[in-house]
Amino acid sequence: MKKEGYPFTFDSSACKSCGGKCCIGERGFIWVNPFEKRNLAKHLKLSLQKFTQRYVDRLGQRESFKEVRLDENNYACVFFDTKKRQCSIYDYRPSQCRTFPFWSYYKKQPAVVAEECPGIQLSSSD
Repeated sequence: MKKEGYPFTFDSSACKSCGGKCCIGERGFIWVNPFEKRNLAKHLKLSLQKFTQRYVDRLGQRESFKEVRLDENNYACVFFDTKKRQCSIYDYRPSQCRTFPFWSYYKKQPAVVAEECPGIQLSSSD
């Protein structure tokens, strides 16, 4: 898959054997908006309040999924299934996850995403 303005292509079939490298690693933020929270709460059969208490951290005016510490400086999204090595809410994942790896940061830093993601093929002309 190619997206205009990005110096790489992405082969999503690599996700099957990757082991979730985009869902684990250094601490970060997995931003979630109110619409996504409501959909997930409904999917998980939880009240919005219970869902938020259990799975979401508030950071200023934004909210992010909690992370689970795997070991020193290694964390996973709370919805990453460490046994199956895949997202447990894949069909309901937030926009941030749906748009990976086509994030504006990676337009100028393609080597960073290529190192993390086995599905990235850097363009030879760049």
